[in-house]
Amino acid sequence: MNQTENQPLHKTPKSGILSVLSLYINRQANSIPRYIWENLFYIFFGWVPTIVGIGIRGIFYHLILDMDGWAAIENNVRLRFAKNIHLKNGVYLDQNTYLHACENGISIGENTIIMHGSILHVYNFRNLPHSGIKIGKDSLVGEYSVIRGQGGVTIGDRVYTSPFTQILAVNHVINDPSIPIIDQGITAQGIVIEDDVWIGSGAIITDGIRIGHGSVVAAGAVVTTDIPSNVIAAGIPAKVLRSIEKRDPDNDKEIYF
Repeated sequence: MNQTENQPLHKTPKSGILSVLSLYINRQANSIPRYIWENLFYIFFGWVPTIVGIGIRGIFYHLILDMDGWAAIENNVRLRFAKNIHLKNGVYLDQNTYLHACENGISIGENTIIMHGSILHVYNFRNLPHSGIKIGKDSLVGEYSVIRGQGGVTIGDRVYTSPFTQILAVNHVINDPSIPIIDQGITAQGIVIEDDVWIGSGAIITDGIRIGHGSVVAAGAVVTTDIPSNVIAAGIPAKVLRSIEKRDPDNDKEIYF
């Protein structure tokens, strides 16, 4: 029996294991030392619950993140390429949020809230030049929302996204049915959402879109063309329903501030 026949079935070659481990680490941190350094903080501090954990992470995460002032980070927040994450004063990261900030990173402005289960992902391993996610101040990313920043996503101040929204600055090319989609490449034009925008629950913003200042995207809309300022857009694909103009509030609705 030859040497190959003596080897256990399905055994992965050593070089293959090292290659897989190297690929994994390269997609988690800027280097092996950074991977070890960042994960030590997650092991010791990332799980600690309640305000005690928020206080500990507010102090010690300055050593792995780019933090201006104080940020409140709940337990079980998953961070990758932490060196590329910039949090300004007053940022709040809720439980089970996931920030993956390779290449140009993620920047979150003052007093912005990232709600439970949201994913901010700059998954750029193609050296795309404009990748990254930048969110302004006093904004909110709703529960279980997804922002993918391969083409670059810029979100202004006081922008509110409702739960389950998707902002996807990447798209697959599908020009040749004889070639697998995965082999046809991607486009990554980027998305810009200007100040004071409200995006309804379940809305999808596709690559290459700009949404103008003060506009509203209705729940469930799929935005495939630019939305001008101060309008309400709805539908699949989203169309402008009307302009937003000053008018008296409905007398039968109580308004809270």
